[in-house]
Amino acid sequence: MLQVTRKDDESVESLIRRFNKKVIQSGILTTARQKKYFQKPISKTEARQVAIRKRVRKEQKMRELLGSR
Repeated sequence: MLQVTRKDDESVESLIRRFNKKVIQSGILTTARQKKYFQKPISKTEARQVAIRKRVRKEQKMRELLGSR
């Protein structure tokens, strides 16, 4: 469970901002969005493969850009 304690003289807005930042960093929202709808195990592996291909392409592109300079 995620908890944020209020500091002395801290406004509610900054408390909410800190809480939202922790929620985003922990990855709770992304997992909740992924579990919103059922996915077959096969589609999960396909999605992983697509993500791997995308990451490899991005790394190659960065190497090309940095190598040409």
